[in-house]
Amino acid sequence: MFSFILNARRSRELHQWRNLTSPLSNLLLPQTSPPFATSFSTATASDPTPEDEKKRKTFTVHYLINSLGLTPKLAESISSKASFDSKQNPDSVLKLLRSYGFADPQISTIIATYPRFLVENPEKTLRAKLHFLKLNGASSSEITEIVSKVPKILGKRGHVSITGYFDYVKEILQDQDNVKQTNRTRNVSVLRELGVPHKLLLNLLISKAKPVCGKERFEESVKKIVEMGFDPTSKKFVNALYVFYELSEKTIEMKVCIYKKLGFSVDEVWSTFKKWPYLLKYSEKKITQTFETLRGCGLTEEEVRAVVKKYPECVGTSEEKIVGSVETFVELGFTGEEALMIIKRHPQCIGLASDTVKSKIEFLVGKMGWGLKDVASTPIVLGFSLEKFILPRCNVIRALISKRLIGEMPAISSALTSPKLRFLKNFVKKHEDVLPELISIFNGDCVSLA
Repeated sequence: MFSFILNARRSRELHQWRNLTSPLSNLLLPQTSPPFATSFSTATASDPTPEDEKKRKTFTVHYLINSLGLTPKLAESISSKASFDSKQNPDSVLKLLRSYGFADPQISTIIATYPRFLVENPEKTLRAKLHFLKLNGASSSEITEIVSKVPKILGKRGHVSITGYFDYVKEILQDQDNVKQTNRTRNVSVLRELGVPHKLLLNLLISKAKPVCGKERFEESVKKIVEMGFDPTSKKFVNALYVFYELSEKTIEMKVCIYKKLGFSVDEVWSTFKKWPYLLKYSEKKITQTFETLRGCGLTEEEVRAVVKKYPECVGTSEEKIVGSVETFVELGFTGEEALMIIKRHPQCIGLASDTVKSKIEFLVGKMGWGLKDVASTPIVLGFSLEKFILPRCNVIRALISKRLIGEMPAISSALTSPKLRFLKNFVKKHEDVLPELISIFNGDCVSLA
């Protein structure tokens, strides 16, 4: 069953051995670690210690709260992406943005989108881009309004890309009553009336395919999507528009036939397409390779189809990623059958990063005491946020056990998959004597002493 996986593993090990003499290869190759071990990069004399990194993040959080009035939650999120231990550079960034007329709430939006601006030289990044927009005729009020609404503009590289994006945004945000009705402006108006939000319109406007610049093809594509029942406010609507606009009817029919050969009915193809429109974008080679990879992992033909129906995004996942996901579960101690059970019950686990899976298993099994079999039977928990979802609930459970208010560890399903109101009813509100403390623990205001 796992010969396919083992062969892939040996191939990678041989590749690593051959590249040991290349420093760059060593940096890029994944490192293996024993089950439940936390992964750290190799330390050198110049590397910050975990304690140093913690201090930098704490400094960053306090700075953002005091300088911009951010919430602790948002400040912590930004500090995980960009941290610093000196006010000099971030002060320069804020000073520059304020000099262009940005208010603190607008600056907060920009920083939340691109935290790296806090640690980059503002003269080489922000000032150059903002100055170029001014040189091209943008007023200060236009710059502050448009950039704060769509900070993605500042992430563009190259003057042509920046100004082009800026002009597109400006066109969408302005009233178009007096604008000459080109195909683009007419099509944008149609999509706006359907309810497509600005953020999704921008992606359509700047795409290489330019689906909003056509006429008959655009109208035909939109008609098909609307008839299929796609929600115009969702990204799936836009993705479906890309597919119908870029692919001819003949190509689409050919892609449907590929899935029919793999055991899908026509209705199943289109119902799966509605979950993930890019299902039809991939080549026959990529589609069949994904099916072969899943079969090589030990799934039957019927199980492979079920996985694709549940998680069609797996069609676009690399062979290495799929095999690596199964390998990760086996390396963590799951049996082969349990690893396949995880994939079958919650195929989204294929898309999870190895380190993320390891940290969650370490906590759920190593610290909470649930068994690997428990996790395998309820694999959806691996998709939950450890900090935002799992920890608050588990801290409540640990507090209840330490106070002997419950006799044993509850089932992982009742603790982590029950709706919020049911969890509060079963584990918080029924314990009136310690209700304030449990609510505080659940909300993250204090940590359980368990």
